[in-house]
Amino acid sequence: MTAPVDTLKELEARVRDLEVTAQRTGQNLDAAITPLRAEVDRLRAAQNPAQPPAPKAVPTRWERVQLARAPGRPTALDYVEHLCTEFTELHGDRRYGDDPALIGGPARWQGVPVMLLLQQKGRDTKSKIKRRFGSANPEGYRKAVRLMDLADKFGLPVVALVDTQGAYPGLEAEERGQGWAIAESIRRMLNLRVPVVNVVIGEGGSGGALAIGVGNRVLIQENAWYSVISPEGAASIIWKDASKAPLAAEALRLTAPDLLELGIVEEVIPEPEGGAHLNPQQAAHAVGEAVTRHLRDLMQQAPADLKSGRAARFRRLGAYTETT
Repeated sequence: MTAPVDTLKELEARVRDLEVTAQRTGQNLDAAITPLRAEVDRLRAAQNPAQPPAPKAVPTRWERVQLARAPGRPTALDYVEHLCTEFTELHGDRRYGDDPALIGGPARWQGVPVMLLLQQKGRDTKSKIKRRFGSANPEGYRKAVRLMDLADKFGLPVVALVDTQGAYPGLEAEERGQGWAIAESIRRMLNLRVPVVNVVIGEGGSGGALAIGVGNRVLIQENAWYSVISPEGAASIIWKDASKAPLAAEALRLTAPDLLELGIVEEVIPEPEGGAHLNPQQAAHAVGEAVTRHLRDLMQQAPADLKSGRAARFRRLGAYTETT
């Protein structure tokens, strides 16, 4: 078994190597470096228990974006495996085909019958390519509408796990009505007469995320982000330079603490020290507890109140002035 001292030295060496590589090549390796630094800090603190712990460094907005993309971060299906039983995936939109980026079906969430809507990025290179990194085509959003119809028909609460940089931007998606499909999904979710709980578990980008993000309660994990555009996209538009993404992340105020302050989410779900990817089981426990608590609260409300309350929630967002 490797001694803690040896492990610490090995991690410190890996961090130094990655920093040198990033400086030499100009690559952005924050996604790999940030979790390693967190583990180095944890091991150092464990070796010096007599010393008072150093104040916990608050990640910058860009660092949180990198943590949301960290290799090994739990995907939607990982949470389903930890928290659900009897999940039956339903396929196809009954018009064009099936979309592997947006999946769903009935299940029991910690014993509660629900309809799941999941944006699934994939767990390895092959599955990520197959699922287009969680970016759905129009048939994915039309499939979501079909599942919402079933949820309304059978009185199943909807649990939607959001994790996408945005809807798929390909030419074929536009030809098949991407914008219309997203709008239809948003409209259908607004009119559901069952409880809807959304959780942003990684990335929540643009209309691709909002299409299944119109809930009575919107929750977000501590190191996830949710915004009208990705930092790279915003930087490309504003500065014509995607490398200025860290500046865009600061301007967008897209992290969980920002969104809670702005009233866009109801709750921030804490993650394990260093990020959900370092302890997926603990992260799943926190997500499961929060969703179940909100579900049980919403299930006490009448269908008409759920529908009107959801619409009122989203109309309250933003700052505006009315003139006569």
